[in-house]
Amino acid sequence: MVQPFEFRETEIPGLIEVTPFNAEDLRGCFTKDYSKEVFEAHGIRHDLAEVFYTTSHKGVVRALHFQRVMQQPKLVRCIWGHVWDVAVDLRRDSPTFRKWLAFDLVGERHNEILVPAGCAHGYLVLEDSIVSYKCAEKFYGEYDDGIVWNDPDLAVDWPLELVGGEGAVILSEKDENLQTFSQFMEKYGGF
Repeated sequence: MVQPFEFRETEIPGLIEVTPFNAEDLRGCFTKDYSKEVFEAHGIRHDLAEVFYTTSHKGVVRALHFQRVMQQPKLVRCIWGHVWDVAVDLRRDSPTFRKWLAFDLVGERHNEILVPAGCAHGYLVLEDSIVSYKCAEKFYGEYDDGIVWNDPDLAVDWPLELVGGEGAVILSEKDENLQTFSQFMEKYGGF
């Protein structure tokens, strides 16, 4: 069975749900999750600057991250496991400013999302997972920032019941101490 690339626009401008090329047979499967030529043929410019992976245990929340300067558009795919992935539009001139959308990224489905510059990104790990990031800008530690995952103004509806409730959430020290959306707006006023 062969599945060609598919691209689906979402309500948030520039946030695209991607079904990559996948060919399956009795040996297993071959997946191509990025092709500059195919992306550009669909009007999507995403030049790779760096690629990295995270390995996370069930219950981990990695969120809601962005770079203040040198923003980092990213193609995100769960290559093994299952994550509930979230993107939040922080572009003050966007018609979907403050809106969030969530996607079930599942290793066996091979699906991915293209998160544009100006959006915060994060996910809740629903089972032990490896996540791939194909970034169109490199990581700059001095510009690394984020908004706390459970910010009441953004009100992301995390499916915490799938990991054992809020008490089962695993956060890094950095993510525990991220700013609120209100603090972000006071400092930067959006992107």
